[in-house]
Amino acid sequence: MIRAPRFFFVALVLAASLSSTRAQAPKTGPTVWMSPPGQDKGKAFRELFERPEDWKETRGLVNVLFTSDLSFKRDGYSDEELTRWFAQARDWKLKLAMEVGAIKGWGRTGAECFTREQDTWQRLQKLGADFYAIAMDEPLVCTREQIHESDEYAVEETANYVALVRKNYPNMLVGDIEAYPSSSVDEHEHWIEALNKRLAEKGVRGLDFYRLDVDWLRFEAQGKGSWKDLRGLERWCRQKKLPFQLIYWASGYPALNRHGLADDSTWYVAIMQQGYDYAVEDGRPDVFVVQSWIEAPSRCLPDSEEWTFTRSVRDFARKFVKRGN
Repeated sequence: MIRAPRFFFVALVLAASLSSTRAQAPKTGPTVWMSPPGQDKGKAFRELFERPEDWKETRGLVNVLFTSDLSFKRDGYSDEELTRWFAQARDWKLKLAMEVGAIKGWGRTGAECFTREQDTWQRLQKLGADFYAIAMDEPLVCTREQIHESDEYAVEETANYVALVRKNYPNMLVGDIEAYPSSSVDEHEHWIEALNKRLAEKGVRGLDFYRLDVDWLRFEAQGKGSWKDLRGLERWCRQKKLPFQLIYWASGYPALNRHGLADDSTWYVAIMQQGYDYAVEDGRPDVFVVQSWIEAPSRCLPDSEEWTFTRSVRDFARKFVKRGN
């Protein structure tokens, strides 16, 4: 009888152990952020907490829920409601985030925006909010199109805003949202490098993520931009170790609505189409952001019925995000 060397059996045990460890290790991958439409005084956001059973499946696929910080003032949520909702989010292990202004028509400097927002943030914290992240709402676009200042102005004032957030909320992630294809891929790369360079000069940590708001209807309608070029920006961000986020929304809905051709199914079909189009280019953002700011679809719940917002998030996440997990 031929006996195998003892080290052979040790190697087998070690290999089995490593295999078991790998099998038990939690899998990481892209995440899903969700922001429902904001019409009717934030009805959709309120329903998420008042009717939790109606989106239980979707909630199991979502990592972060967010809305704009202005909505907490505009939509009249009471202290009692918010306290209860923030506790529910903790129980669900659902992170909270906000979309915020850094340069706006109502706040032309980073310091002015931060000062005007801070009262709301402090109120929310007192009520139990533990915000995971903020995303600045297009400071470059706002500088160019609303207050008509230079890109250098945008860099300086955005850096000032980020510095104030880092100082007062050091644990919160800070990212930027910008538009495409109104700014080219080269312009996005230049903007990111200039902003992070200025932050480094101030001794402030750079961006934690970069999010693209893509008006993808313009690819065909105007021949401007492409998913292929956008995929190049995703790769560039990954080389820079900058997490890349992509908003999925119904780009053609406003134009179709003006022609009387849009309904709730338009939203669903459009975000799925965007998912297919970017996947064909091997696009795979670090964060898939399903967000509506166009008052569509008209219903948020339940996720068991066709064409609701949560149904679109559920089906989108199953198809494009969670399939590998």
